[in-house]
Amino acid sequence: MTTKFEEYLQEVASRTWNEGGSASNPFLMQFLQVNDVWCFPKYPSRTIILPATVDLAASLSEFVDQNKDVLCEEDCWLGTWQNPQTGEYYLDVATGIGDFSMACETAQRLSLMGGRQIVAMYNPLRKETYYLREE
Repeated sequence: MTTKFEEYLQEVASRTWNEGGSASNPFLMQFLQVNDVWCFPKYPSRTIILPATVDLAASLSEFVDQNKDVLCEEDCWLGTWQNPQTGEYYLDVATGIGDFSMACETAQRLSLMGGRQIVAMYNPLRKETYYLREE
């Protein structure tokens, strides 16, 4: 028998495959509404990058368990993204900012603080990916 949480994880995986990514609250098992906001990792050192061949739902479960301490923060959510250039999956503790310039500045600052370069920001309303560095 499948639990509600397992169904939620399957839906996260499905949206990631079909839409290129998702943003959701794993504790409420709810997806965020599509907004005009630039999304990026709040804690880049916690981002994991997985090959396209991975069992995504199982990896999501492990990621949520390992990051539950920060995923519960008000401005954080479970972010998934499939890099269209490589097919790799990015799982992260995401946040977002509506103003593009402020989002770029914040992402760069978090990259320096987190010791890991944030690759890109994604705007779900515009369906745009903005690369912060060349791949």
